[in-house]
Amino acid sequence: MRNDVVILGGGVGGTLLANLVAKEVGEQVRITLVDSTGIHVYQPGFLYVAVGQEKPSALKRAEARLLRREIHLVVDCATFVDPAAKKVVLKSGHTLRYDELVIATGSRTVMAEVPGAMGAHDFYTLEGAIRLHKSLEGFEGGTIVIDVAGIPYKCPPAPVEFAFLLDDYLRARGIREKTQVKLLSPLNRAFTIEATSKLVQPILAERDIELTGFFNVESVDPIAKTVTSMEGETVEYDLLVLVPPHRGQKVIEDSRLGDERGWVPVDKNTLKHAAFDNIWAIGDATSIPISKSGSVAHYEANVVAAEIVAAAKGEAPPLHVYDGKVMCFLETGQGRATTISFDYDHPPVSPTPARRWHWAKALFNKTYWHTVPLGRLP
Repeated sequence: MRNDVVILGGGVGGTLLANLVAKEVGEQVRITLVDSTGIHVYQPGFLYVAVGQEKPSALKRAEARLLRREIHLVVDCATFVDPAAKKVVLKSGHTLRYDELVIATGSRTVMAEVPGAMGAHDFYTLEGAIRLHKSLEGFEGGTIVIDVAGIPYKCPPAPVEFAFLLDDYLRARGIREKTQVKLLSPLNRAFTIEATSKLVQPILAERDIELTGFFNVESVDPIAKTVTSMEGETVEYDLLVLVPPHRGQKVIEDSRLGDERGWVPVDKNTLKHAAFDNIWAIGDATSIPISKSGSVAHYEANVVAAEIVAAAKGEAPPLHVYDGKVMCFLETGQGRATTISFDYDHPPVSPTPARRWHWAKALFNKTYWHTVPLGRLP
């Protein structure tokens, strides 16, 4: 009897993992990938949609087109996981049995957790990025506030990247001198990674982007157009861009597989669930205190896939484990970018921003569909 491998989530981690397993043991196991929409979305592109550098249609592909033929795609929403019975309940009422389960459900944004913030703009959903771009097109000057409403959130450098891309956008429109740009951070620096923050903060100052630290959002007043911090500080705005609070997916909370915020507790090296030996979690879904980014999901998918493949072949588990590797780009505007690389044993390193890193990111964005989800990168 063949083992049933069920993967929840068709983002970069789930798609890559499914293809890696199918490539090696697709005839020896049954692989089912469950995705609520059946549409794969390239989330790093949201930044570019917001500032008019990318079309929304370029960021979406049918999930079925990205999967190997051995994989069964179920377009449905997982509502409950029963580890004792080894089954997943779907919104349609159907159930799926599994021998191995991989949770790659990502995270969700919960703007409603900030009182008064439902009218704020964001670029953490495609719909939000489209709406933000429309507002920026009609913006003629004033104060734009970029604020982080909670940690952790997807792609830690993204608010800083947006600030730089916004600066370019406003200059191109000839209204930069009419606009104040303010970046508010709950930390004492631009974002979570200290070494890279020190690199980019002088560039923020050069571009006249005001950085305020230790600003933990408490509420938004959309009538007065103010955002207030838990520390008692109030900042006025004409346009507010808020990084929403993030949580794990509802299925994790309802199944009691995660912590109080819905993040799945896993071993940081094996990525196995703390309580269940046949359940793994990868990407944004985990509680690992490391960047919630596509590159993390990519590296983690390789580790989990290798263990599932070894089990299917009757081999000993591989020695390779996830070492905390992260590598991502950070746009600094004006056609330049830097990178962020680190792992559990090595601190983050970021080179001086240069055009080659900007073009490397541009190339990666364009080749993504033909490489990462299909397992064509190491």
